[in-house]
Amino acid sequence: MTSQNLTSPITGFPLKLISLGLLSEADVRKAIEESRRANISLVTYLVNNKLVEPHTIAQALSQEFGIPMIDIESIELDPGLINLVDKKRLAKHQTIPIFRRGKRRFVAVSDPTHVEALKEIQFHTNAEIEPILAEADKLAKIIESAARQFGGNEALEERKSEIVDEEERTGEIKGVSFEAPFVKFINSMLFKAIIMGASDLHFEPYEKYYQVRLRIDGVLRVIANPPISTSQDLTAHIKLMSHLEVSKSHAPQQGRLKLKISAKKTIEFRVFTCPTLWGEKIVMRINALSISALNINKLGFEEKQKSIYLEALAKQHGMILVTGPTGSGKTVTLYTALKRLNQKIVNIATIENHIEIQLPGINQVKVDEKNGTTFAEAIKTFIAQQTDIFLVGEIPDIETSQLAINAALRGRLVLSSLYAKDAPQALSFLSEMGIPPFTLGRAIKLVIAQRLCRCLCRCKIEQNLSEQSLLSVGFKKAEIPKLKLYGPGGCDKCGGSGYRGRVGIYQVMPVSEKMKALLMDGCNNGTQLAMQASREGIADLRESGLKKLKEGLTSLEELSRVIGV
Repeated sequence: MTSQNLTSPITGFPLKLISLGLLSEADVRKAIEESRRANISLVTYLVNNKLVEPHTIAQALSQEFGIPMIDIESIELDPGLINLVDKKRLAKHQTIPIFRRGKRRFVAVSDPTHVEALKEIQFHTNAEIEPILAEADKLAKIIESAARQFGGNEALEERKSEIVDEEERTGEIKGVSFEAPFVKFINSMLFKAIIMGASDLHFEPYEKYYQVRLRIDGVLRVIANPPISTSQDLTAHIKLMSHLEVSKSHAPQQGRLKLKISAKKTIEFRVFTCPTLWGEKIVMRINALSISALNINKLGFEEKQKSIYLEALAKQHGMILVTGPTGSGKTVTLYTALKRLNQKIVNIATIENHIEIQLPGINQVKVDEKNGTTFAEAIKTFIAQQTDIFLVGEIPDIETSQLAINAALRGRLVLSSLYAKDAPQALSFLSEMGIPPFTLGRAIKLVIAQRLCRCLCRCKIEQNLSEQSLLSVGFKKAEIPKLKLYGPGGCDKCGGSGYRGRVGIYQVMPVSEKMKALLMDGCNNGTQLAMQASREGIADLRESGLKKLKEGLTSLEELSRVIGV
C-alpha cells in the first residue's frame, strides 16, 4: 500500500470512488487515514466497515485497474488447483485459484492491491498468476465452502484440460445496469465460450424460444435457453458492446468486441448480426489463435507429407495452395509456413479479409474495398515493393489469380487458399476460372487439401464393426482381423461428447513432372489429375483419414461426417 499525504491530491482508486459518487472526498480521506492506522488496505477497510457495497467496489476496481470481473458463484472449482495452497492462506488473503491455462493460473481476488497474497499463490502453484476480480462477500463464502469441501492440503494430480482463456469485462455502458440479468447472462456466455475453447458463439431467436449455441471442435451444441422475452435486450446489449447501431435491425452489421483478460492480454470477437423472421441472429467469432499454436509437428501431417511441405517452402518460389472448406484450418497451415519463413533477410506481406493471427516482422494488410485495398491492388503493391514472399488470404476472382500466379512465375513464393473438394480439383478449378493449364503447371509447386477431424477423448471405447462396413470404407480384407478401432465414450472432460480437440487430415500433392505434362497437354480434368496423383503414391483425404482411424485418433462415424468415407 503506497503512502499518501492526506493533504495531497487524491488519485487512483480513491479518486475513482469520488468520481463515481460512492463517497465524498472527506469520507475517502478519513477512510485512507483509518485504514493506515489499522494497517490494512483501503479496499479491506471499505468492505469491513460496509461503506460501499462489495459488488460496487469490485466494479470500481475493475475499471481502475483494468482487471476483469466474474461472478465467482458461477465457477466450478478445480480441487487440483485449490489443494496446491494451504486453506489457511486462502482464508487469510481472501483469494482462491479458479482455473488454469498452460503455465498460467487465474486467481480470484477481491483486493488487487494485496500484492503479497498474489505472490504467495504464485509461489505455491509455481506458475504465472493472473488476477480476476470477485465480490468480497461472495468470495469469502466460496473460500469457506472450499475449505469444507476439499479438506486437506495434499496436492492432487493436475488435470490437463485445454482451457483457452478466461472471462470478459464489458465496461460500463451508459443507461445499462451492471445488475441487469441479461448483462450477467451475456457475460457468463462469453466466459463459457472462452473456457470451453469454442470458435464461435450463436445467439438465436425463434418464435417460441431463444437458444445460445457454441461451436466446439467444429460442432454446434446448445448451452442455454434464455427466456424469449429477453431477446431484444440481449441483442441491444451485444450491439452496444460491439459498437453497432442498435436501431438498425433490418440489415446485417459487422462489429468487433475486445475483452480485457489482463493488462497485456485481450481476446477479440468478430460480431455479425443478421435479421431473421423472429429477430436478429448474432454470431460472435472468437479470435483466440496464437503464435504458439503454429507448430507444424502438431497439425496432423504424416512424416512424408510434412517433408514435402517443408521442401516446397525451402525453395521460396512458386505457388503453394491450401484448399478446404471454411473452418478446415487453412489459416493455421499457411501461417505455420509464414512463421518458419519469417526472417530479417526476407520481405513478407499478407493480404486478408480478416487478420486472425498477428506475426511481428510480417506486413499484414486487411482488405478494405471502400478505400481501394483489394486483393488485386495489394498484390500489385507487394510486387512494386519487392516483396519476396506473400500470402493471399483467398483467390476470389480471375484478376487476383492471374496476378498471384504471375508473381509466382517471376520467382516469388506465393501462399494462398481456395475452396475445392481436393488437391486435383483445385487445379481444375483454377483452369475453369480462366488460367491456362500449362501456366498452372509452371507456377504451382504444391497443393494441400485438408479437413479438421475431432479427436477421440481418453474415454474412448473399442468398437466391433462388421467386415462389410470396413471393406466399404476402403480397408483391405487382409488387414481387418488386426484392426482395433474406437468410438466415442463420454466423460466430464469432453462434456459427454466423446471427443476433445481436433487434428488435420491432409492430401499433400506436389505438382510432379508427369502432372505438369498432363497440364501442358491442356488437361484440366480433376479426375485424371487425381488418378495420376494416386499412381505417384499420393494419399487422398480418405486414405489419410483411414490412417488416423487405425491410429485410434478418431472414429469411423467422425471420419464419415468430415470426409464422407
